Amino acid sequence: MVFVVGLALGGARRHGERVLAMLVVNPRLKIPLREFRFTFARSSGPGGQNVNKVNSKATLRWRVAHSPSIPEAVKARLVARYGRRINAAGELVITSQRFRDAGRNVADCLEKLRQMLAEAARAPKRRKPTRPTRAAREKRLAHKHKHSRKKELRRRPPCE
Repeated sequence: MVFVVGLALGGARRHGERVLAMLVVNPRLKIPLREFRFTFARSSGPGGQNVNKVNSKATLRWRVAHSPSIPEAVKARLVARYGRRINAAGELVITSQRFRDAGRNVADCLEKLRQMLAEAARAPKRRKPTRPTRAAREKRLAHKHKHSRKKELRRRPPCE
């Protein structure tokens, strides 16, 4: 979800008021759109006469390592999970060509990034160590004994 923060309710801006567009992942994680760089190219697939004339495919590039907007732990999880999407220059690259117009493809790129960040922002659950129950131990040993007995019966009888 992209929010424009700083606009007056009526849509009129006062002198000196800044408009700050942000990608809002959750209440604690907001990234200014000025950190992203968009490029456009011709999209593949159907599109009629427009397909060869209009640059509607959107590519979002974001330098994750240099972003002051996200905590280090989230950065680390994002890089670990989506490292293959990060190029040699250290940019996370997301593309969209689902729609026939560039504006909707930009919004789609931002939504994909928002979902990726939401996933990375969730801390993994810590594993609580457990011990096997007495019944489980006994069952394992009984199975082990039964298997051993089966193998033992396959052997040749000892020579006397």
